[in-house]
Amino acid sequence: MQTRKIVFVSGGVALLAGAWLAFRPELLFVNKQVNESLALASPMTSGMTDAGATLLLKGRFHDGAHQGMGTAMVYRMADGRRVLRLSDFETSNGPDLQLYLVAAADAKDNETVKTAGFVSLGALKGNQGNQNYDVPAEVDLEKHRAVTVWCRRFGVNFTTAPLAAAR
Repeated sequence: MQTRKIVFVSGGVALLAGAWLAFRPELLFVNKQVNESLALASPMTSGMTDAGATLLLKGRFHDGAHQGMGTAMVYRMADGRRVLRLSDFETSNGPDLQLYLVAAADAKDNETVKTAGFVSLGALKGNQGNQNYDVPAEVDLEKHRAVTVWCRRFGVNFTTAPLAAAR
C-alpha cells in the first residue's frame, strides 16, 4: 500500500512538472522588455533617414490569437542590408515565440501561416519594446508581406502586421 502511494505521488509530481514545462504558465505574467536602437537619429515616415537608411515597408500589428500593438518597418541600411524593426511593440508573452515573415499579404489565422510558407527571423527577443531583426538577402519582400509572432510550441499566430510600401 505504501509503495503504491509513493508511485502515485511520484507520478503526479512528474506529470505536473511536465505540464509546467510544456505550457510555461508563468510567461503569461512575465513581460520581457527590449529597447534596441536602430542607430537612426530620427526616422522619417518615408525616404532616407538621418543615418542613411531607407524605409521600404511598414505595417501595424493587429490581433491574432493574442492582442498585438505597434509597428513593423523594414529598412534598407546604408550598407545594403535589410532590417526589420518592431517599434512600440507589445503582445502577450508565451513559450517559444518566433518572428516569421509570411508569404502572404496578411495572416489573420493559424492556417495562413502554415500553408503560405514563411521565413523565420529567429526567436522573439521580447514581447514589449523596440527590437531589430536582420532580413536575409535572399528573402523576397514582394512575396513575404506579413510579419507574424508565432508560438512554435502550440502552432498559434499571436499577432500579425501586414506590410505595405512606405509612403
